[in-house]
Amino acid sequence: MTLTGRRRGILATCCGAHAIQDGLSAALYVILPVLAQTFGLSFAQVGILRAVNNGAMALFEMSSGLLAERIGERNLLVFGLTCAGFGYMGLVVADTIWIIGLSLFVMGLGGAFQHALSSSVVSSTYDANGRRAALGLYNSSGDAGKLTFTALFNIVAGIGISWRGAAGSFGTAALIGAVAVFVMLFMLSAGSRRPPANTVREDGRALGWGIEDKSGFAGLCVAVFLDTAIQAGFLTFLAFFITAKDVPLSLATLAVTLTLVGGMLGKAACGFLAERIGTRWAFTVVQCLSAVGIVAVLVSGKIVAFALLPILGIVLQGSTSVTYGVVGDLVHGDRVSRGFALIYTVSSLSGLLGPIFFGLLSDHYGIEVTMFVMATVSLLAIPPILLLRPKRAEPKIA
Repeated sequence: MTLTGRRRGILATCCGAHAIQDGLSAALYVILPVLAQTFGLSFAQVGILRAVNNGAMALFEMSSGLLAERIGERNLLVFGLTCAGFGYMGLVVADTIWIIGLSLFVMGLGGAFQHALSSSVVSSTYDANGRRAALGLYNSSGDAGKLTFTALFNIVAGIGISWRGAAGSFGTAALIGAVAVFVMLFMLSAGSRRPPANTVREDGRALGWGIEDKSGFAGLCVAVFLDTAIQAGFLTFLAFFITAKDVPLSLATLAVTLTLVGGMLGKAACGFLAERIGTRWAFTVVQCLSAVGIVAVLVSGKIVAFALLPILGIVLQGSTSVTYGVVGDLVHGDRVSRGFALIYTVSSLSGLLGPIFFGLLSDHYGIEVTMFVMATVSLLAIPPILLLRPKRAEPKIA
């Protein structure tokens, strides 16, 4: 096999694993409203369940990058997909909130063994000239998976298949994907254990975590935390909010899919925007537009709200391309995988706390007030990003 063919095969395999993992995670946004209706769950309980899922991911995200140095990314990617499959199989037999919570915990555990690992495999496969484009395709594949699995759930629900049947199908897809990923990466000789990474800087100092701009990285972490909280909270409670506009639940779940469609486009669009006007300006623009979009959806009628959701999704989720794209400028080249693992851990922690906070807020003050708070938090995420001082000079606005 040629070098180009091997690279494409590895990228396609990692994209497939990413699509399945992110798709299964996003499907919870449309499954949770159905579970709430079936089991009579409150907003707070829904938020806690989502937090259990994201909490498991946050708990093990950091360790995934460290474990990969010992046993290789390939085995951990397979382990993650297997956990996701068994988690969905657990939903099939769930009859109490405790079993649902356990199933979501296992899914979250599986999700922890994906982003940093696949990013590391893709990054080590491509040289500097093709790495950014390859990672861009990898990031987009996750959004394609989110769109695919949420759309599939809406389709099967529309034709009368129960949510348990859909969960079983999703679990089966994850287990089949685990086998396929192992076989493909094994045949392509990718993701196996690597030599120990360099632990000393060029000047002889200990490398440590390799964070070269501590204030900038800290600001980035705060911005990612607040930004992710809005994304997780908005998507978790979007179907509930749309239902409050006298829309049937079966149609309200479509709102999540529409938002994810915009998100898939936004990942590429916002990355291009950051290249043109710089990270700080791009993040400021998308956060302001997110705040305006959330309020616009809140005050609009149901038809206009549905029309606005794909547009809102572009900036609401596209912001991740702006923030994650600057990690490599703040971390030493031999510690980029750990830098990504740290950022993903911050994101997962935010995904844990965000739904709980917004769920409690909705129970006490109503979901409309919660939407206004989300818009406000979007604006609060802007000041921390001003601490960024990346290695490469940012483009100036003409």
